[in-house]
Amino acid sequence: MPAGLLTGQRFLITGVITRDSIAWHVAARAQEAGAEVLLTGFGRPKRLTERAAKQLPTPVDVLELDVNRPEDLAAVAAEIDARWDGRLDGVVHAIAFAPEEALGGRFLDTPAEAAKTAFETSAFSLKALGAALLPALAKAEHGGSLVGLDFDGQVAWPIYDWMGVAKAALEATSRYFARYAGPQGVRSNLVSAGPLQTIAARGIPGFEQLADGWDQGAPLGWDTTDPTPTADAILFLLSPLSRGITAEVLHVDGGVHAQAPVGAGPGAA
Repeated sequence: MPAGLLTGQRFLITGVITRDSIAWHVAARAQEAGAEVLLTGFGRPKRLTERAAKQLPTPVDVLELDVNRPEDLAAVAAEIDARWDGRLDGVVHAIAFAPEEALGGRFLDTPAEAAKTAFETSAFSLKALGAALLPALAKAEHGGSLVGLDFDGQVAWPIYDWMGVAKAALEATSRYFARYAGPQGVRSNLVSAGPLQTIAARGIPGFEQLADGWDQGAPLGWDTTDPTPTADAILFLLSPLSRGITAEVLHVDGGVHAQAPVGAGPGAA
């Protein structure tokens, strides 16, 4: 991201836990391009977020935000009003959670409450966050941008189970938010990243099953330890360069999403 491209832009970024987080790299590269940044965190992990915030090129504040609590969303919106005169250029939604019983091959046995938790935290929260901050995003000079972090919800992945269902719901939620926020000049897009070695990923039972072989299946190759291509794509969608794009899912996965499975095709059977 060229230096100065985001000068004067103001971004709220969720989902930072450590320097390994994709969202941390978004924040760092946004600052390098001239943007102002605020982070969010909540509960016990917030201490880790605060530590990571101090490691950015310019240390920043961390706002309390449990995205499932309406009072937290209202408090963050009020803070944006007070701190930045109610104007916000972009929001990064890097939030996802599913209980252990909703992952790892337990799809058929997952209780309804676990699936509901995955949906509320990983999909409905995009609408909740976007709606709470819509008045501020609508004041952005070049149009506000909501960008969420996705993992291709078009197919059924091994071990991803109800998180995969939640990601499919996230994609639909982004499209509907784009429809209703568009008249106010606010766009909504997702970045579907390939597997990356983050704390969140390591918490998925059997994650290595998804990551193993991704590099061989990607026409461009894939480095599971390098989050910067994903971070740069998110910054593009946050920036005025994407002002004509909404309801899109941008795949940053080395091209795996467009490839047929090994052995598929005419004569494969």
